[in-house]
Amino acid sequence: MPVPGCADPRVQRIIEAFEALQPGDVERLDTLYTPDAVFKDPFNQVQGHAAIRAVFTHMFVALREPRFVVREAIVQGGQCFLVWDFLFHFRRFSPDLQTVHGGSHLRFAADGRIELHRDYWDAAEELYEKLPGVGALMRWLKRQANR
Repeated sequence: MPVPGCADPRVQRIIEAFEALQPGDVERLDTLYTPDAVFKDPFNQVQGHAAIRAVFTHMFVALREPRFVVREAIVQGGQCFLVWDFLFHFRRFSPDLQTVHGGSHLRFAADGRIELHRDYWDAAEELYEKLPGVGALMRWLKRQANR
């Protein structure tokens, strides 16, 4: 389903690929990224097809049923910003459905592939607070900081 307001075919192709991403699709990510593309998120900073595939492969190993839902897309020239929800279940912790709210800044090469992919999301609020033990500590620290 197209994201409202997104008529750019480059962006729509990327949204469709990420929303449908399954473990067997990781190899096809090469078609979305330039060979020297940079990917950065709160845990990784990698460059190149093999390293980017490794990040997504790890996601499928570490989590159950991970998936992206893109809520908005803002496109301007050779770049865009996607607002998304990442839904998943922990493999080793709570079986409950987890949601991380975040965004991605994408910069396109002349051929329409991604040359820069930077994810923005709050690892403390969106992930650490949901982990047993660590979550209680993070919530306590947050309360102390807000006093």
